[in-house]
Amino acid sequence: MDKLKIKQILEDVKSGKFTIKEAMEKLKCLPYQDIGFAKIDTHRGLRKGFPEVIFCEGKSKSQIKKIVRQMLPLNRTILATRVSDEIYQEIKGIAPKVEYCKEARAIVIGKRPRRENKKTILVITAGTADIPVAEEAALTAEVMGNKVERLYDVGIAGLHRLLDNRESLFSANVLIVVAGLEGALPGVVCGMVDRPVIAVPTSVGYGTNFQGLAPLLTMLNSCAPGIAVVNIDNGFGAGYIASLINQMR
Repeated sequence: MDKLKIKQILEDVKSGKFTIKEAMEKLKCLPYQDIGFAKIDTHRGLRKGFPEVIFCEGKSKSQIKKIVRQMLPLNRTILATRVSDEIYQEIKGIAPKVEYCKEARAIVIGKRPRRENKKTILVITAGTADIPVAEEAALTAEVMGNKVERLYDVGIAGLHRLLDNRESLFSANVLIVVAGLEGALPGVVCGMVDRPVIAVPTSVGYGTNFQGLAPLLTMLNSCAPGIAVVNIDNGFGAGYIASLINQMR
């Protein structure tokens, strides 16, 4: 963080050169913290409305701990995804408040923001095996201050299970639909509602599922208008975009 630049901007506000709004725009463009192996974006919360999220998969325990230590003084809430039990134990030792959401494979460090948005994001899964990805999406949306409801195991093999929950479908402002195998459920849901549907293909399925490629292609080729598709197993991406949509005025 460039303290001299911040000081200069504050002085310019006091002198009347910048308004507070103009100063905030300037602050959005300030740099990052370079800790050698990582360059932590300290101003993402200001630019985007939510801080940088730590993707833990592929990082060493030492690297993750150093990143968390750098982020702690600057962020009230930190989200880390793709977390193992081992990583949780390491983080628990250096942060004062750590919430481990095992099913979502994620941890929330610090305080969750107060939920002010009353509009609902509904997270749906085709099957029980899709729940870990769905929980990552749900947790991401919750940590970003949204009201989230869940509707699990309502895939097209027993469509009456979905139809019995029409009230939840119609009352949601944004819907996230998570499915593996052939990935048909998002198209069915989208054909029923007048709200945005975010489709999440999962790598759940037998051989010709191709680790999620089959449902990804099904979702991309859906004839139901109103579907946006994120990458395979990308619950975080789905939760994030759903939050942005849900918080639009």
